[in-house]
Amino acid sequence: MAEPATLARPYAEAAFAIADESDRRAEWSTMLAALAAVVADPRVRAAIADPNRSAAQAAGLVIGILAGRLTGEAENFVRVLAENGRLELLPHIRAQYEALRNEREGVLEAEVQSAFALEAAALADLVARLEKKTGRKVKASVRLDPELIGGVRIVLGDRVIDGSVRAQLAALENALKTG
Repeated sequence: MAEPATLARPYAEAAFAIADESDRRAEWSTMLAALAAVVADPRVRAAIADPNRSAAQAAGLVIGILAGRLTGEAENFVRVLAENGRLELLPHIRAQYEALRNEREGVLEAEVQSAFALEAAALADLVARLEKKTGRKVKASVRLDPELIGGVRIVLGDRVIDGSVRAQLAALENALKTG
């Protein structure tokens, strides 16, 4: 069986094409986030996986939970996913949609790993410096990792900027072993 990311790609591209054409990328982001959250619920997953439930009933369940929060196009998107037995892919579709949106809008996602909670001003300063360094808008998410001891570790796509105390201690240990 194909990987979920592979199966999700054409649906993410279709959703992005619809959103991009009508300049409603942010609205689609919100709707896909809500859809992914609904489908991630174990009770909903069990209901849509029930072989006694038709595709139309599965789509109706998801659409009903989000009543009033989806456009007609998004409801049709849910129906297509249900007909093809792909509702469970919504979290993957959302992730790929966001990657397409970020690429289109020139946004670079950064994961900031910190040993302690960052103050809003410190995070804003860090984002500003990353934007200056990369020449792109940066959308940062923060994840606490007490094993870093102190400092931060930043993951920008396939690049890592490690300014953590743990990394500095490891470098010092290496220097002492080789020196």
